[in-house]
This record gives sequence, structure tokens and C-alpha cells, in this order.
Amino acid sequence: MNADEIEAAIEDAIDNAEATVSRPRAVDEQFEDAHYAAEVVSPAFEGKSLVAQHQLVYDALGEAMTNDIHAIELKTYTPEEYADETI
Repeated sequence: MNADEIEAAIEDAIDNAEATVSRPRAVDEQFEDAHYAAEVVSPAFEGKSLVAQHQLVYDALGEAMTNDIHAIELKTYTPEEYADETI
């Protein structure tokens, strides 16, 4: 699974989500390092705890979290929080 596929999975599963996925460190091909970072913005996160927001992302990724993705660093925002973050 690559970054584009992870973005698509998140955006397909979470209403009005915009996901940006990157590789935060150099890939070690010898160890098939599948470490990603994702920034996800969605109104679906409104009123949810950080843990609940992250669980929505994990649910969106489903089996990939155990089969294809070694680790994922998450930053989740509501649209309002994201607007405040980027000012």
C-alpha cells in the first residue's frame, strides 16, 4: 500500500475528509519499512475525542493496519481547527 492508496482509503471512509499522507523518514527497503504520517481534516471529527478521531482513521484503513502499514503518525483536525493551525 502506498501513500496515495492510504489517502484514498481514508477519504473514501470518512465523510468529507481530506488526507495528506507522507513518508516521514527514509525508507529502509531491506526491512520493508512501511512507516507513514497522515494529516486528516474532516468535519466528522467534530465533538470527538482525539482517540475517537484516530480510531476513525484506523477503521478506515482496516486490515492494512495489520498487513501493509507498519506505523502511522496521525494528526487529525476539524476544518476549524485546521484553519486555526495554518494561520
